[in-house]
Amino acid sequence: MPGIYLGAILFSLIGMMLIDWKYSLALRVAPLRTALAVLGGTVFFLAWDLVGIATGVFVKGESPLFVGVMLAPHLPLEELFFLLFLSYLAIVMFAVFERRAAARSAASASDVRGAS
Repeated sequence: MPGIYLGAILFSLIGMMLIDWKYSLALRVAPLRTALAVLGGTVFFLAWDLVGIATGVFVKGESPLFVGVMLAPHLPLEELFFLLFLSYLAIVMFAVFERRAAARSAASASDVRGAS
């Protein structure tokens, strides 16, 4: 069934965006910085893929789940959206762990003040 892989990636990307929006993790807090970081990560990993393709390390396997649109030899359209999702996921998860660390630090500081 062509397109199911791209559909799964887009479904996951939309879900990540909804989580990000609900908890104000990245996009609501700093939209330009988030967009630039996602774009930068995507470009970096796309360059990484192109080097891997040029050296013969990465090759496209055959699958009926792909749409069939090729951006370059061995570079399907789905790869671009996967890299976009991967970069965005990394930023959102960084924000989650940063928020958890800040909450733990604040809780620890309040425990120290309460004990004094």
